Amino acid sequence: MKIDLNLFTVFEAIYTEGSLTKAAERLNLTQPAISHALSRLRDRIDDPLFIRNGHKMQPTAAAQNLFPEVQQALGQLNQAMQKAHKFEPATADKTFKIAMGDLIEATLLAPLVTKLANSAPHLKIASVVLDRREAEAKLASGELDFVVDILKPSKDNIHQAKLIEDELVVLVNKNHYLKPDLSKQDYMEATHILVSSRPSGPSLVDYAMSSLGYNRDIGLRCQHYFSACQVANESNFMLTIPKRYAMVLCSKFSNIELRPMPFSTADIDLYLYWHHNHDENPGNQWLRSILRTEMGEKLLTKEGI
Repeated sequence: MKIDLNLFTVFEAIYTEGSLTKAAERLNLTQPAISHALSRLRDRIDDPLFIRNGHKMQPTAAAQNLFPEVQQALGQLNQAMQKAHKFEPATADKTFKIAMGDLIEATLLAPLVTKLANSAPHLKIASVVLDRREAEAKLASGELDFVVDILKPSKDNIHQAKLIEDELVVLVNKNHYLKPDLSKQDYMEATHILVSSRPSGPSLVDYAMSSLGYNRDIGLRCQHYFSACQVANESNFMLTIPKRYAMVLCSKFSNIELRPMPFSTADIDLYLYWHHNHDENPGNQWLRSILRTEMGEKLLTKEGI
């Protein structure tokens, strides 16, 4: 029985996105075209495949059984196509999409763009918002090439490699904290800034602190580290922050300076994530090599800070 392979591409998009509209946007097709393709596949499989449940398309049992095989087959086809095309950095005109937080942007983008300007002048980088709920699906679909994030549990088809080693430090207003050394008592008696995009709950710093039995006095909760640094520059609020980004900020503000944490905390390491389907993509491999090896001397050890 002959069947159009494009129907399985549509099936995978609907399954992953849970929506005909989002599947259409990802595949750059109209929603009627997606609906028509789904109708054809339903006739071939003799199963509805998806049942509408509110705003979501809920897969049937048959669709759930079919999906792993379809995803694997599409991945193998994609890899075969990738191997057929060489990647020449000097002439490549491609955009790599990397999901990362704003703090990682400030740490990673400048050295990356400097490196690419010499070796791949036509290559483009698009840094996009990191949404952990959708990261794996977007890596699988190819909507994202990479994700840079802290160490997180992930499925077997998501590969990872340590990219950046970092540690927590404290930014203080040097006019308020005149002593060169910051004691544990100084830290615990201070008022702190918590940085998080979430409206409530602890930050990663507070999780690390609570594991040591410490709780900070939070005087300000804000969304971005740059804003937090502005406050620290004008007040006696302390800001606990990864060291690499702290060094970037210290050069922008006249009243703040970096102090070591007065007690040991876990390192803040960042990892590069990509999907198995793109593991042998020549362009993906090349940029991974740039990030992991050629930039590694500057990024992968705290001694390089």
